[in-house]
Amino acid sequence: MPILHSACHWCYADLIPLEDFCQQGRALGLDAVDLLTPDQLPIAKKYGLDCPIIANPETKLDDGTTVGIIEAAFNRIEHHDALVDVYTDYLQASKSAGADNVICFSGNRNGMDDQTGMENCAAGIRRLLPLLEELELTLSMELLNSKVDHPDYMCDHTAWGVGLCEMIGSPHFKLLYDIYHMQIMEGDVIATIEKHHQWFSHYHTGGVPGRNEIDASQELNYPAIISAIEKTGYQRFVAQEFIPVSEQPMESLRKAIELCTLA
Repeated sequence: MPILHSACHWCYADLIPLEDFCQQGRALGLDAVDLLTPDQLPIAKKYGLDCPIIANPETKLDDGTTVGIIEAAFNRIEHHDALVDVYTDYLQASKSAGADNVICFSGNRNGMDDQTGMENCAAGIRRLLPLLEELELTLSMELLNSKVDHPDYMCDHTAWGVGLCEMIGSPHFKLLYDIYHMQIMEGDVIATIEKHHQWFSHYHTGGVPGRNEIDASQELNYPAIISAIEKTGYQRFVAQEFIPVSEQPMESLRKAIELCTLA
C-alpha cells in the first residue's frame, strides 16, 4: 500500500503562512502537515489534513534553563520532573486535538557517555508510559545528525535509538527516522530501514548534501527509499523536510511528492 504524503511547514514558514500552506499543499497532494502544535491542528483539519507528529513542548527549569528542546531533554535526570510535567499536559492537549504521535529529543551529550544517557532517557520516558498507554499515543525521539546540524546531539545513530527502544520495551515509544540526518551520520539507509523498521513510527526526507530539494542534485535515491519503506508494510506518512531554494517553493514540494509517489 502506498505511503501518505506530509510536509513540514517550518521549512516554508518565512514564505507562506500556515493556512495558505495547508490550502495549497492539499491541492498538490499532501495528506498532512508535520510538527504543528495542538492549537494549530484545527487549521490543518480545515483542509482535510492530518498531523502525523506533533511538535515538542518546551519549559524552563528554576534556573531558567529551557528543556524539551534538541539540546536539553531526556538524557539528564535533573530535567525529568519538568519534562514529565510539560509533556503530561501537552500529550493530553495533543490527544484532544486528534493527534497520535508527539516528538521528543535526547539532548546533547555535554560530556555524558552514551550508555548513561540512554539509561537516563529510558528512566524519564518510562514515567510517561502510563499516560501514553491511556491516551493511545506514541512518543517518538528524532534521530538527528551531530556532524553538520546539531553538534553533540546524543541520539545521532540508529543503533543508539534502537537500543533505547529496546530498553524501554513499549510500543508507545519509537523513533522518527530522518533520512537526511542518518545519511549524513551513517548512510546505508535502505538496509537500516529493512532491519529496524519496527522501531520507526515516522520518516522525514531532505536532500544530501545541503538539506534542499530531493532532486538529481543530491545523492539519495528517494524512489528506491520509498519503495523500501512501503515493502516493510508501513502505511503511514513520509514528510518532506527539505528547505527549498527554488524561487517556486511549492513547485519544489509538488515535484517531491511526485518523486515519492510510486506507480
